[in-house]
Amino acid sequence: MSNIIIPPGWRIPEREATPEHIFANRRRFLRTMGLGAIALGTIGCRAGDDHRAPAAAAAALPNPNLDLYPARRNSQYTVDRPLTDESIAAHYNNFYEFSETKERVSELVGGFQTRPWDLEITGLVNKPLKLTVDELVRKLPLEERVYRFRCVEAWAMTVPWTGIPLKKVLELAEPQSSAKYVRFTSFLRPDQAPNQKSATWYKWPYYEGMRIDEATNELAMMVTGIYGHELPKQHGAPLRIIVPWKYGYKGPKSIVRIELTEEQPPTFWNDLAPSEYSFLSNVDPTVPHPRWSQASERLLGNNERVTTLPFNGYGEYVASMYR
Repeated sequence: MSNIIIPPGWRIPEREATPEHIFANRRRFLRTMGLGAIALGTIGCRAGDDHRAPAAAAAALPNPNLDLYPARRNSQYTVDRPLTDESIAAHYNNFYEFSETKERVSELVGGFQTRPWDLEITGLVNKPLKLTVDELVRKLPLEERVYRFRCVEAWAMTVPWTGIPLKKVLELAEPQSSAKYVRFTSFLRPDQAPNQKSATWYKWPYYEGMRIDEATNELAMMVTGIYGHELPKQHGAPLRIIVPWKYGYKGPKSIVRIELTEEQPPTFWNDLAPSEYSFLSNVDPTVPHPRWSQASERLLGNNERVTTLPFNGYGEYVASMYR
């Protein structure tokens, strides 16, 4: 009797997925024409608008890594939803350093300088290191993965991220056995990020953390690209963290330092509102936010309301860590 294979719930049927060769060829054409980072970033710009399209501003800087994008897609990681349109994802961003209005973030990042950019890995490691993002992407191979992304505000999107497994990045510094947690710190540049200057009630710079078993889980990624090109600034350029089974704020943007610690580190939103934002912050449809339900989510693009899955649909990868 032949084997019956029951696919996991997160896998997208082949008939609904865009064939990889078509997606890659389209991106390669845009890159060849010099439009890879800006083709969709300029949609919606108004005549006379004082703000440069954020992706166009990034493309104006010297970029030594054009040959790395698009990276090869890892077909092991895919989902049961179509990709969110890039122009929608590029203009709906939580990035409080620039604005608390999602639709304004992409208009305010033009003056943010993302190259050169240093990353430091320190704390309980045998080989503390400091290197630029451009050095990092040459040291470790990039890959593309399609992940669900779930915001604590009950909206969601599906995104092709490009990056490196976070575990491989941490291994460069050789974590010590006493390291139990990983702390991330984002940038502090109030002269370039207007809300860091005006919103003084927040404890800038942004800081996050997770257990080391979470950081070294195969799903956790250090991300440098999206939709087949480098991260635009509003997505957290040049370096952000993605942990797809957690709410989006657990993935800090534009990080400059990683520190391995023995004690649980404080985190930005848990310090501000501990009753609303836990340290773990795993996606859990059975645990409502104090002000709204988490049982369902709104998909960006079509506004369809769908049922939220435990761990955002990644339970087979991560549930065992929380038993």
